[in-house]
Amino acid sequence: MDGTLINSIAAAERVWSRFAERNGLDVQAFLPTMHGKRGIDTISELNLPGVDPAAEAARITQEEIEDTQGVVPIPGAIDFLKGLPADRWAIVTSSPRALAFARLKAAGVTPPLTLVTAEDVTQGKPAPDCYRLGAERLGVAPADCLVFEDVPAGVLAGERAGSDVVVITATHDHPFETSHPAIPGYVGLSVEVGADGLRIVGQPAD
Repeated sequence: MDGTLINSIAAAERVWSRFAERNGLDVQAFLPTMHGKRGIDTISELNLPGVDPAAEAARITQEEIEDTQGVVPIPGAIDFLKGLPADRWAIVTSSPRALAFARLKAAGVTPPLTLVTAEDVTQGKPAPDCYRLGAERLGVAPADCLVFEDVPAGVLAGERAGSDVVVITATHDHPFETSHPAIPGYVGLSVEVGADGLRIVGQPAD
């Protein structure tokens, strides 16, 4: 969702910058590490003395729900989604469910029939659990899914699930190397529905 269908970087980094400042972290060094992962996982990995990861993650989630200023769709995403059969795609996000709905609403993106959120798994990205669950709910094998991702943790999750991966670079202020196909957004792309599956056609705009 974040970074692949919508751009919520400004809002997320405002909230997480305050967290970093409260805990004496180097804000600029910390921010690239928190994208694409569940908040509780990001905080737990820091092992900060006196910080309860669950309580702090809940606080951050509430702050993010209340701050959706500047949350917008990735270029071309809404039209691209309209071309997908409703039962053939899912959002698999590290965001809690309430935050996912808040950001989708702010960006004008209609939630899909299938939505996997932070609460649905015990291991977040880069573990593959979330993508395997998304495939299961769609009734297909992970190997028959195409994962759109924008950060290393998500790419690893898609790879480990056994899915093909496309990297969306629209929000890459912190680029990373990848062997997967990369596109800036969805402008110029559409979907053809055939008997053998879905096919992306067109040429992505620069």
